[in-house]
Amino acid sequence: MTSETDEAVIRCAQVTRTYAMGGAPVPAVRGVDLAIARGEFVAITGPSGCGKSTLLHLLGAIEPPDSGCVWVAGRDTSAMGDREATAFRLRHVGFVFQRFYLLPTLSAAENVELPMAEAGVPRAARRARARELLGYVGLGARADHRPPQLSGGEQQRVAIARALANAPGVLLADEPTGELDADTGARLLELFAQLNRDGTTLVFVTHDAAVARAAARVVRLQDGRVASDTRAAASR
Repeated sequence: MTSETDEAVIRCAQVTRTYAMGGAPVPAVRGVDLAIARGEFVAITGPSGCGKSTLLHLLGAIEPPDSGCVWVAGRDTSAMGDREATAFRLRHVGFVFQRFYLLPTLSAAENVELPMAEAGVPRAARRARARELLGYVGLGARADHRPPQLSGGEQQRVAIARALANAPGVLLADEPTGELDADTGARLLELFAQLNRDGTTLVFVTHDAAVARAAARVVRLQDGRVASDTRAAASR
């Protein structure tokens, strides 16, 4: 098996991940095989505790598998050490967390600049890029506001802009609408759809079937395994 067949930007083979809880091993992901093509919009669903977030962390090189292999953008991330994985994520993978993790003492623009600063982007270029991205997510007028001055939906959009700062080919999101009201969540899904139309490969975790319908493909997990893998009629 190779890393770049069928234009897959993400591919995992027999991936497992087990945690120790109370001294006992608890399998979270059990032998998952999955390939995601460049430009796909995929939702990972399933009941609580089925391994959704763990799988997303494995796909994003946030943590390594116990066994099996994960390839992202042609690289075997499962063989990377912590420092190499961090540098790889900085360039190739954007991650949107449910709880935003914005620094409250920095403005929206300064939060978006952080990944670019870590990547060594010159100050003028990262300032221009941050303003561009905040305009893209509809927050150009809020660039100088700090997170406590923003609504939950606005903070989530800042987090998305930050995840896009270094132009990653893959954007991963963990329950991105989980803490938002229905109207704000719907607007956020429209933004995700636009990102996907603009060429970003998008994978998000959700327990909400209505949210999952926004994706062109739905992968459902059960007890750490892929229980089903379906595509919307328009994408078949």
